[in-house]
Amino acid sequence: MKTLDVITIGRSSVDLYGAQVGGRLEDMASFQKYIGGSPTNMAAGTARLGLKSGLITRVGDEHMGRFIREELAREGVDVAGVKTDPERLTALVILGIRDEHQFPLIFYRENCADMALCEADIDEAYIASTRSIIVTGTHLSHSNTEAAVLKALALARKHGAQTALDIDYRPNLWGLAGHGDGESRFIESAAVTAKLQSHLHYFDLIVGTEEEFHIAGGSTNTIEALRAVRAVSKATLVCKRGAAGAAAFEGAIPDSLDDGQTGPGFPIEVFNVLGAGDGFMSGLTKGWLDGETWPNALKYANACGAFAVSRHGCTPAYPSLEELKFFLDRGVKTPALRKDKDLEQIHWSTNRRKTWNQVRAFAFDHRMQMEDLPGANPEKIGKFKELCLKAAISVADGRDGFGLLCDNRLGKTALQAAAGNGLWIGRPVEWPGSRPLTLEPELGPDFGGLSEWPLENTVKVLCFCHPDDQPEMQADQEATITRLFHACRRNRLEMLLEIIPSKVGPVDDFTNAKLINRFYDIGIYPDWWKLEPMQSRAAWAATCDAINARDPHTQGIVILGLGQSEADLAASFRLAADFPLVKGFAVGRTIFGQPCADWIAGKIDDATAVATMATSFRRLCGIWDAARTGAKP
Repeated sequence: MKTLDVITIGRSSVDLYGAQVGGRLEDMASFQKYIGGSPTNMAAGTARLGLKSGLITRVGDEHMGRFIREELAREGVDVAGVKTDPERLTALVILGIRDEHQFPLIFYRENCADMALCEADIDEAYIASTRSIIVTGTHLSHSNTEAAVLKALALARKHGAQTALDIDYRPNLWGLAGHGDGESRFIESAAVTAKLQSHLHYFDLIVGTEEEFHIAGGSTNTIEALRAVRAVSKATLVCKRGAAGAAAFEGAIPDSLDDGQTGPGFPIEVFNVLGAGDGFMSGLTKGWLDGETWPNALKYANACGAFAVSRHGCTPAYPSLEELKFFLDRGVKTPALRKDKDLEQIHWSTNRRKTWNQVRAFAFDHRMQMEDLPGANPEKIGKFKELCLKAAISVADGRDGFGLLCDNRLGKTALQAAAGNGLWIGRPVEWPGSRPLTLEPELGPDFGGLSEWPLENTVKVLCFCHPDDQPEMQADQEATITRLFHACRRNRLEMLLEIIPSKVGPVDDFTNAKLINRFYDIGIYPDWWKLEPMQSRAAWAATCDAINARDPHTQGIVILGLGQSEADLAASFRLAADFPLVKGFAVGRTIFGQPCADWIAGKIDDATAVATMATSFRRLCGIWDAARTGAKP
């Protein structure tokens, strides 16, 4: 049974991408970390387009190897073929964007893990599980990786899988260019041509730029090179022509590239050419495996390539299937695609690091309420928050769908300890009780402090607002939230917006919906909403309708507690659980209120505080789960 659509084979690295654009690599001051390597990029790119993809490669037994494995899993890539090498380090690439033509890069690949791939790493059952395999030229450059590729190709033929080659010619990786010439794309080499030509007959599809076909065909005349490839291979040949698009040739090669089958191109601004070929190959593979005509497959490929050259990074630039469909239906609105607000919102919200089906969160991000307790001080509060974390971890017990809210000012130790436990983590930025909204000083006046946050932290901001706010108050608060929203996106952080209108003025069934629509009107698209319990089904319906109409890709809503009793929360949960958009709750004082007061007063010890809070949190989770189970489908 074919459980996978495609398996890619070959390079896998960590890309450290210069964050500054338009300067020399020597002058880069900071870097963004992404997965990289053509087969790795293609595995993620095809997964985003709805294909079931897998990857065969090696990574090191260290932090970067785990990063690649975890990122692939987040993208939906099957990692059964990703082997961990106990001796070698994961490959590394440092690269930058000098301008639209220059992309300085340095490959750190000396005895790296992915180049140690060998025949023993190729599992016949795994190859038998896929409809196709894609290999790249680099892994034909060394004898051990070449042997692994040839074994995979033979097994693919045995089990009826289609085969494709992305020539992916990097002279540096064939030992033809120096360490400082990583961006070099073409150096003539009879030896490389002979090596490639000895294997071209294995493939059903061969893809490359004109320069890559020059090396495969042994001629710098593109038509002659294509004919030389055709002489040894019956594969469909797809020649990429940059801004001129691409052409597919199923039979004899005509006298002009213009006579091949083509798909429409897209007039967009080139920002970054790195990774464009892998994006192109992802779109092409989608069309190829779906049985589309070559013009349609090339349309997908050209569109995915357009996304790639318009954004920072390789894999992060590639579109989701929904994003691709939106783009093809609507067309180019803004040539600089990364500045197209509608497109960027779909890109962000359909390519999240994780989609949460439910979140049951223990909220102990409270500051003012704890500081007001008799005997409280920052040291005691920080210690108590560590106990709260222990309670949360105890209840979660390694299961998905649990989380917490914790601040950094008083709960720094607990917040840092929470990382890596699989919990949803919300972190507040508002100054407690402020109206108009003021943020914690740690963010800095330009919100630059967000650059220090782990990506698994969600930025939580509480705004006391109301539809009847005075214009000055409304403008002040909205300006702060707008700046924060854009700072979150710039730093790749999700944002939770909490609104509590009942603390400001009277509310009705439409109060929250009015506020929500207002935020969308000014361009704020929170990943999460945190809302107070509403007292009627009509209020929940109006609220959920407002969100679904404006942002169908939002993560959802969590209900705040407002210190209510368990009985009151149970009633709120039963009402809210009828609405799929409500993913759970974030409740604090109901859980920690009395234990916190008792612990700070010295009336109970650590173990008792943890046990008491864990019992309350577990009971609230049970109440929510029961409400959800009884909810209407």
